[in-house]
Amino acid sequence: MGNRLYVGNLSFNATSDGVRDAFSTCGEVTDVHIVQDRDSGQSRGFGFVTMSSDAEAASAIAQLDGTSLDGRSLRVNEAEERQNRGGGGGRGGGGGGGRW
Repeated sequence: MGNRLYVGNLSFNATSDGVRDAFSTCGEVTDVHIVQDRDSGQSRGFGFVTMSSDAEAASAIAQLDGTSLDGRSLRVNEAEERQNRGGGGGRGGGGGGGRW
């Protein structure tokens, strides 16, 4: 088990401080990241919490999964490693049409 947790079903008004306070009852919180929409900056309703140890993370899952925060029932579980989605951007490629 890792010490990074996925926290789903967050209120769109949830703050990092509020989430940190809720999780600090289970141990030391080393990081809180609430995912925001790139365009609007509004919360997307989920985030990640990193606890200082695996044991504290397990405790947070046991104690907080299904509990209410800001009127929403939290979903708390171990975060999965991010998959490399490939792609990458760039504007390479042929084409023509432009003047140098």
